Amino acid sequence: MPEAIPTLVPPPLKRGDAVAIAAPSSALRDDDSLKRGISVFESWGLEVTPQDLSARHWGYLAGSDAQRRADLDPHPTPPLLACARGGWGAARLLEHPWPWRPGWLLGFSDITALLCSRLAQGVGGGVHGPLVTTLADEPDWSQQRLQELLFDRVAPDLQGTTWVGGQAQGPLVTVNLTVASHLLGSAHLPDLKGRILVIEDVGEAPYRLDRMLTHWRLTGTLQGLAGLALGRFSGCDDPNLSADADQTFSLEQVLKERTLDLGIPVISGLPVGHGPGGNAALPMGVPAKLDADRGTLALERADQR
Repeated sequence: MPEAIPTLVPPPLKRGDAVAIAAPSSALRDDDSLKRGISVFESWGLEVTPQDLSARHWGYLAGSDAQRRADLDPHPTPPLLACARGGWGAARLLEHPWPWRPGWLLGFSDITALLCSRLAQGVGGGVHGPLVTTLADEPDWSQQRLQELLFDRVAPDLQGTTWVGGQAQGPLVTVNLTVASHLLGSAHLPDLKGRILVIEDVGEAPYRLDRMLTHWRLTGTLQGLAGLALGRFSGCDDPNLSADADQTFSLEQVLKERTLDLGIPVISGLPVGHGPGGNAALPMGVPAKLDADRGTLALERADQR
């Protein structure tokens, strides 16, 4: 049996709750996008703790490892810890034991490392969703989804495209494929047996995706899933495809060839991850149902847990 992943999530947010901003990855480049994201939280009635992160950097990182680790452990612990941006650097903070505290943790991309490590330690409340610097540019439906998820713990079903029919139920884990691939073999990737996995990525050539998915297959990780859903793979197709179609593989060809023989339900095209169109927030570790016959991914209602 797989290890227990908590189904209990933190209490819903309410107006007046505090939000702390963390910068655990790359240095911030756009102070305006950070401010606009904070304004969205404030429009929901949340109180954002002031912090000057725009000028803080250590090389390409948003401060030293010690500074960025301190961001993840604010005192007092806020109901919501929202990550400013992705890039690279979060996994560096996992080299030493980390006592995750209860509460909501929001982010995606490089923040996958933190979301997975937190879940692997049995702490709920992680949300794979917009960063503070991307939140204001999310379409209305995506902002509303995140707000409802944090305040009411509900969210509409997501619609995708059926690749392999069938139905699956299990705890939900959503990751950036590249970041999660570098957690394989570590204690920071939760046991994925019996889980529904959602993967997304950006800027990776088809052969690199092939290499990563093959790595997952060689470890047996993909074969142990209950179901698989693919989000957005922005900028991942081969730019030479039209000229050399017989000498390469398209993005879709690679994804299908590496996933359709797993014997589990598979859907694609979920509005999750990088790129335009919205990044649908998904909570980590909560019960979900993948209905690949209908092409839908549904979260179990909070009052059913």
